[in-house]
Amino acid sequence: MIFVISGPSGSGKTTLRDELLRDKALKAHFVKSISFTTRQKRLREANKKDYIFISEPEFKRKLKAKKILEWTKYSGYYYATSKDFVDKHLKSSKNIILCLDLKGALRIKKLYSRNCITIFILPPSIKALRDRIEGRCKKTKKKEIHERLKLAKRELSEANKYDYCVVNKNLTQAVKELRGIILKEAYCKL
Repeated sequence: MIFVISGPSGSGKTTLRDELLRDKALKAHFVKSISFTTRQKRLREANKKDYIFISEPEFKRKLKAKKILEWTKYSGYYYATSKDFVDKHLKSSKNIILCLDLKGALRIKKLYSRNCITIFILPPSIKALRDRIEGRCKKTKKKEIHERLKLAKRELSEANKYDYCVVNKNLTQAVKELRGIILKEAYCKL
């Protein structure tokens, strides 16, 4: 199965995924997809752990060679999902967890319609979302925060296109709810 987790920037989708995969029983059956990106590595990020950092020409070569399932350009940088990674893990009977934007989620759902579940992470409120974005990105310019919030509102209006929605008001509760959805859909008996 492929599980696609989406939500606006600051909704907590990556934190929820990482918390979920701390569970050793789940980790034995699931793998997180690591996206390509052309942006620079941030302070606490590690190559091939958080993202696979590549150049823009390398991204374009992979796209032309059909090595990319879905991609987006955000704030001037490309983000993409590796076709080889997904196909390799599906063949080895691993469930895959992807964190993607709306466009990427719908593309993966179309390509893998028989074994894809989409989950949208909702913030408890727009104010909470703004606080998270501002707290996470202290050096982020007001213009970028405004752009992220504008995009978030558009993404929130599309949440009904997902199979499930989870409100991330309390991290422990949201992880529990997300785990329940994934176990139910993957038919795992852990």
